[in-house]
Amino acid sequence: MRLTAFTDFGLRALMRLAGEPDRSFTSEEIASEFAISRHHLIKVVRRLADAGYVRTQRGAGGGFQLARAAESITLGEVVRDLEEDQPIVECYRADGGHCLLTPRCRLRRRLAAAREAFLAELDRTSLADCAYPGKPRSKAA
Repeated sequence: MRLTAFTDFGLRALMRLAGEPDRSFTSEEIASEFAISRHHLIKVVRRLADAGYVRTQRGAGGGFQLARAAESITLGEVVRDLEEDQPIVECYRADGGHCLLTPRCRLRRRLAAAREAFLAELDRTSLADCAYPGKPRSKAA
């Protein structure tokens, strides 16, 4: 299963937050560290906040940090939330798509089972298991 860049960015950001759960990060810091689009990351962070994974604070000294313990967040949960609008194949689209095989397709059920197995595996992994501490910061003298 291929994840969207949106989900990839969300997982990276959450992994980084889990590496230093008591710290607040700016979107600029995360975007710079992972060489990703800051504008795209801002949209991802908004979605993560709406889903309850992060809390945000605007203004000077603002940023975002985990809203829940990393141990209580599974990768499967995050992927489900961030990929909810992304059908695995055309026939899974809300409008049913335009697949000519739909009336007698034998693939759809197997793809659904494979997707569930993929997500079940991710459900066994917590965000804490994948925490990314980043580069050690130099201590001021």
